[in-house]
Amino acid sequence: MFIGEYQHNIDAKGRLIIPSKFRDALGEIFIVTKGLDKCLFVFPMDEWHKFEEKLKTLPISSKDARAFSRFFFAGASECELDKQGRIMIPGNLRDYAGIEKETFIIGVSGRLEIWNKSNWNEYNEEDDLSYDAIADKMAMLGI
Repeated sequence: MFIGEYQHNIDAKGRLIIPSKFRDALGEIFIVTKGLDKCLFVFPMDEWHKFEEKLKTLPISSKDARAFSRFFFAGASECELDKQGRIMIPGNLRDYAGIEKETFIIGVSGRLEIWNKSNWNEYNEEDDLSYDAIADKMAMLGI
């Protein structure tokens, strides 16, 4: 399980240090893809396969389902850690998430999210981010 938030800088070559606390759980090879809210999702292979299976159940006849699947699969890239615990984030993914230098890496249970620092700060300051309202919606889903 991934929890916590860490701030790291990406270097000029597009390499980002993954916090040591997360490295073992990621495994040797993992998936980095476009995430929702203009961040990147990082999945260990077992979590990626679970996610992939859910996406495969979406009806191909649905335009929204096709778009949703394309969003995640077209942006996906297999990655691995180098000896310094860094990953190389492809340019298209850096561009999508607006990642240039300062980042936040956050643990979200079965995945990591990589955020541009200013986007993460903005997200946390949004007026419509009412945790009480979100809790009410989750209660409707049985959580």
